[in-house]
Amino acid sequence: MDKLKVNGPTGLKGEVSISKAKNAYLPILAGALLAEGIVTFKEVPNLRDIRTMNKLLEHLGVEIEQVEDGTFTYQTQKLKTHEASYELVKTMRASICVLGPLLSRFKKARVSLPGGCAIGTRPIDLHLKNLEKMGAEITIEGGYVEAKVDRLKGAHLTLDFPSVGATENLMMAATLAEGTTVIENAALEPEITDLGHFLQAMGAKIEGLDSKSITIHGVDSLRGCEYTAIGDRIEAATYIIGGLMSQSEIKVNNFNPVHLDAVLEKLEQMGAKLERGEDWVKVSPSKIVGGEIDTAPYPGFPTDVQAQMVALATQAEGTSIITEHIFENRFMHVPELQRMGADIRIKGNSAIVKGGAPLKGAPVMCTDLRASAALVLAGFCAEGVTEVQRVYHLDRGYEKIGEKFAGLGATIERVKE
Repeated sequence: MDKLKVNGPTGLKGEVSISKAKNAYLPILAGALLAEGIVTFKEVPNLRDIRTMNKLLEHLGVEIEQVEDGTFTYQTQKLKTHEASYELVKTMRASICVLGPLLSRFKKARVSLPGGCAIGTRPIDLHLKNLEKMGAEITIEGGYVEAKVDRLKGAHLTLDFPSVGATENLMMAATLAEGTTVIENAALEPEITDLGHFLQAMGAKIEGLDSKSITIHGVDSLRGCEYTAIGDRIEAATYIIGGLMSQSEIKVNNFNPVHLDAVLEKLEQMGAKLERGEDWVKVSPSKIVGGEIDTAPYPGFPTDVQAQMVALATQAEGTSIITEHIFENRFMHVPELQRMGADIRIKGNSAIVKGGAPLKGAPVMCTDLRASAALVLAGFCAEGVTEVQRVYHLDRGYEKIGEKFAGLGATIERVKE
């Protein structure tokens, strides 16, 4: 098992290129199940979650070929099985994304109830009850969702909560359904729009992307295509916050800053000096003051940047209150930051952070993907060596994070435990 050793305090300087978004590519890769032709994906990030999804798709019978670095072809003419087993699904919640495509194109699916990060309950009832409204027969037995249908039928669906996963699954299911499907209270995340653009590239008829009401007119078949996903806004936010925490001047490239409006506006309210371009953000040394942050579905402040903001708040002047509204168990980074000397108190679903307490390097443990990133950032501001253990969590969603930060001048290395 590997760990990252961060020697601090350290400054950063230079430019970093953001990888394509894991959270966009995972449902898009599952969407390849819908195509009758060959689908080619470019700039696919080399991440643990991507490899897990590929392993699942290959288990189903998808033929995946690496053409060159980051470019893969997917062929889904014949499947060997319609079962996504527990062994494959337990490590990554996004595996549930194969349910809609399997049911829509191949009329049956057996998918294990999902696992993933231990950041709270994320039930899939919104997926299931709305697939039932489209005509699917669904039972849950032995930890598996078993679904079958002659052909899905278009329906008017209203989500109780703008769930990203449910919106994605239902969009994909509706592409080959008979008739028209309308998804009300759909999630607005950029990754949803990106999935819609991919489905359109295969011939899907979709209206209302970037809105809370998405309309899908079912077609008889979808063709192969070539596609590249959007840049990873969460990775970009992590590097931007890292630059601010270390009082550095860096430029973060290859993503759409519009996708980070809520984060960038909050950072600017807290004193950050930021310059935005079409596909980049430049960070300059800034005096950061405390602020109040509330996580919310897009276009609100993303829960996936909450941990990094807690880390930033430890370096701010004054007190910050960061409230988590999406997941009930997403402050597991706080005890690890406290081990480094951070002054943080949890009250209900809020973290109250008093900035200015000096951080000292310490052995800390990753508990989930974004918490892990927060600990790396804290290491840049701490005196001495911070050993970030269990970095397999980081490998799920940050491509070459050690190399990228080293390229910015950080003293960081990956070592075997």
